[in-house]
Amino acid sequence: MNQKALKVLEYDKIIQLLAEQATSDAGKKRCLELVPMTDKQLITDAQAQTADALSRIYRKGSISFGGLKDPGFQMKRLEIGGCLNAAELLSICTLLEITRRAKAYSRENRDDLPADSLDVLFAGLEPLTPLLEEIRRCILAEDEISDDASPALHSVRRTIRNINDKIHGAMNNLLNSSTTRSYLQDAVITMRNGRYCLPVKAEYKGQVPGMIHDQSSTGSTLFIEPMSVVKLNNDLKEAFLKEQEAIEAVLAELSNLTAQYAAYLLDNYRILADLDFIFAKANLAKIQNGMAPIFNTEGRIRIRQGRHPLLDPKKVVPIDVHLGDTFHLLIITGPNTGGKTVSLKTVGLFTLMGQAGLHIPAKDRSELAIFDDVYADIGDEQSIEQSLSTFSSHMTNIVSILKHATPQSLVLFDELCAGTDPDEGAALAISILDRLRQDGIRTMATTHYSEIKLYALSTTGVENACCEFSVQTLSPTYRLLIGIPGKSNAFAISSKIGLPTDLIEDAKTRITKENENFEDVIADLEQSRLTIEKEQAEINRYKEEAASLKKQLEEKQERLNRSRDRVLQEANQQAAAILKEAKDLADETIRNFHKYGKTHMDASAMEKDREKIRKKMAKAQSKSSIQKKEQINHNVPKKLRLGDSVKILSMNLKGTVHTLPDAKGNLFVQAGILRYQTNIRDLILVNDDATPAVHNTKTGAGKLKMSKSLSVSPEINLIGKTVDEALMELDKYLDDAYLAHLKSVRIVHGKGTGALRKAVQGHLKRQKYVKAFHLGEFGEGDAGVTIAEFE
Repeated sequence: MNQKALKVLEYDKIIQLLAEQATSDAGKKRCLELVPMTDKQLITDAQAQTADALSRIYRKGSISFGGLKDPGFQMKRLEIGGCLNAAELLSICTLLEITRRAKAYSRENRDDLPADSLDVLFAGLEPLTPLLEEIRRCILAEDEISDDASPALHSVRRTIRNINDKIHGAMNNLLNSSTTRSYLQDAVITMRNGRYCLPVKAEYKGQVPGMIHDQSSTGSTLFIEPMSVVKLNNDLKEAFLKEQEAIEAVLAELSNLTAQYAAYLLDNYRILADLDFIFAKANLAKIQNGMAPIFNTEGRIRIRQGRHPLLDPKKVVPIDVHLGDTFHLLIITGPNTGGKTVSLKTVGLFTLMGQAGLHIPAKDRSELAIFDDVYADIGDEQSIEQSLSTFSSHMTNIVSILKHATPQSLVLFDELCAGTDPDEGAALAISILDRLRQDGIRTMATTHYSEIKLYALSTTGVENACCEFSVQTLSPTYRLLIGIPGKSNAFAISSKIGLPTDLIEDAKTRITKENENFEDVIADLEQSRLTIEKEQAEINRYKEEAASLKKQLEEKQERLNRSRDRVLQEANQQAAAILKEAKDLADETIRNFHKYGKTHMDASAMEKDREKIRKKMAKAQSKSSIQKKEQINHNVPKKLRLGDSVKILSMNLKGTVHTLPDAKGNLFVQAGILRYQTNIRDLILVNDDATPAVHNTKTGAGKLKMSKSLSVSPEINLIGKTVDEALMELDKYLDDAYLAHLKSVRIVHGKGTGALRKAVQGHLKRQKYVKAFHLGEFGEGDAGVTIAEFE
């Protein structure tokens, strides 16, 4: 890949950000060595590893590989029969502990998760638990070997402790002797050259028999090893030598044991370094809210809401770019500081990042083409050392690009052929662009030349684009608009900065009529675009309203159908019950009739049964018939006036008084388009002013809704839950949110494999009171969040 393009497009800064996410030296090294690839399979595999690691981070959190060291040098020493020291064995132990931690991290708590590309790497790890535990048992620290490391070491250290006790006993006897104490400078036991001594005054050296090992700087004190402990000190010295031999034997045994697993240790180190590198890519994707692009080999680029990764995420304006479908050349125009160069760098940097296996900060379903090389001519290339002007330096770079670029290359030009005579520069730029067009090379270029804008308008396979400029605020919006040539807006910007108006007006008179007409055409196109966008937004709103009304009507019809079916079912059930009761009554009557005919029972008993049957029939008839009970009106109007609002009790209708009552109290009431004759005793006055008071009364349901609206959160987090757990919790949450009259809710399910997102959206489709739902926009969580709206 072209190294100059990597530097110009600031790929090295992305690599530095990536290296900061690695937790081991080996992982950082892998990050710093990362370069874009050109093989589609390798790129796809790298992107899959990044995506799978990101999914694991969202499910289980990140993992650290800190403390990982290369065991290669130690394994070489073991291979030639060498022995490792305690510090080297502890580094092997640290490697195995990281391996064990990574192995535990790889185990999933759920069986329904599909296999991913990292399973093979995790499966290749061998924790070597017996070796790990043996090293930990024998070595407590770099300078401390456990007593239980071997029987010989345990025995010799017990001997050392016994000899020490004997020496201290003998020395304490001398200290406690009144005669000897007077010969001492201090009543202490000290060490000289590894042997226990007493500080004796120089004038009494003949009174304490023993060996002199040292004297003080003034010569007034001699350090004498008493004769009674000389043999014990010799024994102690010999025991220390035996202890060292025992320690070396322990280290040799551990080294031999480690040598048996040398291949496994080297494999563990390699796999852990790879995992640290992969999880560094995933952590960078998480920070940048990146996603895996879709790759193609047809030279097609389609970036959706792309954000330059080196700009402040809170301020960067996302752009939509497409190239390689209906056109191969994209000419971007617009004012300075309007975002033209950022758009160029975004496309180039996304291409490099994607081919390096890194996620790009854009919306899902963004597409990138796989290019063999990327060429960029961006920035000030002036070279004083080589005596090259800005134009000459740029032209040298352009000559090199034209020489090496192929149809599998991406070429980026910033201010093509600027820095020279405008007419000659524009003609030269058009020739260069046309050569690239004829060769089928994907190219993006920024310019201020009107001639290039006209070339794009009149040439097949070339498209104009502009960085939007707000005339109202006289500032760029940084939005990239494809299909529309842009204006430089030099006059507007100069006026905002403070250039005198008379100079600006004089400058306007100096531009040619053709250029003025062309700029007017561009302005008209921009105004037309804004009008079309506004009308399109209004059309979309009308469509949404029509769809909402249609859905409401369908739901209302469905409710009516359900209500009708329920009423019919209840009526059928009641009819069946009445028929069964009538049949039972008839059967019982016939049985009694036969019984009375055979036994000749008396007439009084028969009459009692008949009376009982009549009561049952009367009761059944009262249930099946509709009887209208006469209502007693206690609120008969005392005085009516024409136009008073009244209610007819017998018909449950409201109307207005059309005529005053006659002598018998009869009058006409107008209800809608019909006029009814009724009696004043069947009327009550309707107090319209009292109606609002009735509605202000808070019911239990109202209190419940008020309580719900105060307690229900507008967001639910389902990350980390199984599908069944998440759907149960989501179902209850949606009911509570709907009762609380929330307009919309935010459902956080994460990106991951997409299984939880599909389950959530499938559940939302089945809810009648959910009007619509969609994935979160940029800043709302993107594909990791679904926004649901209620009816």
